Amino acid sequence: MNRVLDICRFIINYSNGQGYDISNLKLQKLLYFVQAYFLISVHELCFAEGIEAWDFGPVVPEAYHEYKRYGNMDIPPVTSYFERERNHELTKHDFDEECIAPNNRRRIRDVVDNFAEYTASELVELTHGQSPWKDAYVPGENRLINRESIERYFA
Repeated sequence: MNRVLDICRFIINYSNGQGYDISNLKLQKLLYFVQAYFLISVHELCFAEGIEAWDFGPVVPEAYHEYKRYGNMDIPPVTSYFERERNHELTKHDFDEECIAPNNRRRIRDVVDNFAEYTASELVELTHGQSPWKDAYVPGENRLINRESIERYFA
């Protein structure tokens, strides 16, 4: 299982390489659909971090906070990133997509390609009509969308 930020970096770089729009809002929805695709195709999670029901649809908080500085602008390619180590020092790392297995990269590309033509707003509208988000959403609360509801809906 991969870390969600590695999945984000891969989606961002792939999207940029293909000329697809990739704002933080769109990235959040793509993470939700990637997780759903993994659950129904290989019956396992793509990433362990939870997905929450926020006002604008499904969100992975760790990923949201990493990229919120871009607002509604497209996120540029990620060649390197900083990570806080156990000793609390920041260390720079180069991103290497090889940290994601080839079959998993293919699955992620398939999902991104499938939703490439959708705008972030259209993806928000789409997810708002789906029971995993609708069942978990409570205004003012960021409640977890459970794995089972995603599996049931997309099965």
